[in-house]
Amino acid sequence: MVNKKEAKRILNQAIGRYRESGSELLFKCPSCDHHKYKLSINLNKNAFKCWVCDYRGRNIRRLIRRFGTFTQLQKWDEITNRFDIERFSELFSEEPIEEAKEQIEIPPEFISLTNKKLPATAKFAYRYLQERGLTDDDILHWKIGYCFNGNYRNRVIIPSFDDDGDINYFVARSHNGDSYKYKNPRASKNIVFNELFVDWNDDLVLVEGIFDAIRAGNAVPILGSTLRSDSRLLRKIVFNDTPVYIALDPDAANKERKIIKTLLRYDIELYKIDVSGYEDIGTMPKEVFAERKKQASFIDRDNYLLLDLLSAI
Repeated sequence: MVNKKEAKRILNQAIGRYRESGSELLFKCPSCDHHKYKLSINLNKNAFKCWVCDYRGRNIRRLIRRFGTFTQLQKWDEITNRFDIERFSELFSEEPIEEAKEQIEIPPEFISLTNKKLPATAKFAYRYLQERGLTDDDILHWKIGYCFNGNYRNRVIIPSFDDDGDINYFVARSHNGDSYKYKNPRASKNIVFNELFVDWNDDLVLVEGIFDAIRAGNAVPILGSTLRSDSRLLRKIVFNDTPVYIALDPDAANKERKIIKTLLRYDIELYKIDVSGYEDIGTMPKEVFAERKKQASFIDRDNYLLLDLLSAI
């Protein structure tokens, strides 16, 4: 049970004065900076919602982490009995695999599509990306290029950058109908794809492939893998208390079930996005994805157990 008196004191220090209304505390929202007390916090339900900008969550710690100080966050963790950060590694059943940092080289034939002036050979790759619904902003954000010849000829190249800004992987997707759609490097997949650009304080969408991630925004593709307790991705999610939206392909139900169970084991705020009617997120129009994310189903241990049982009938 949370010490409500101490919780109110910490919230007051972190996000300002408040008013009480029944079981809820009303604050001025630090996310949209609206002048009225429109941010509602419920300590009993461990949830918050702004009635102006719709900033919301099912873990008040996110508010302290984003808008408070490190000291305030430490005090919040103390009164909520959250794990001791010094003993973080003890949460997991498997030790992380210590891997030497791989030096991944982008193909020497790589040509960036972010350049203002492009060679004539760029039109094939560029047209393919346009047909998949990518914009110039998407190409710029994901640093997409292509190879016209070499081992990766006729493929668009989407590089991944680690948190130091070094390339740790890349996806090479054929754009001319090659029977081998993907030809990726022989490198470890125990990475966070494009970790350099992931915002751990924002909602994170877990998807199957790279084009799904491009469509989903702040997203990480699992590249056909799952979430083991020694994975870098899982540990980053748990360490940062990042809320997760899971949106795997409709034919990946078993994998999705395992990932959900893993995330629930670590009390991650978790939602499931409905992907039905589409092959994957990458084929879903952006406005449809935005609406489905907004309507995503919240998953906790109790309701997931019920859904899991019903799906087995």
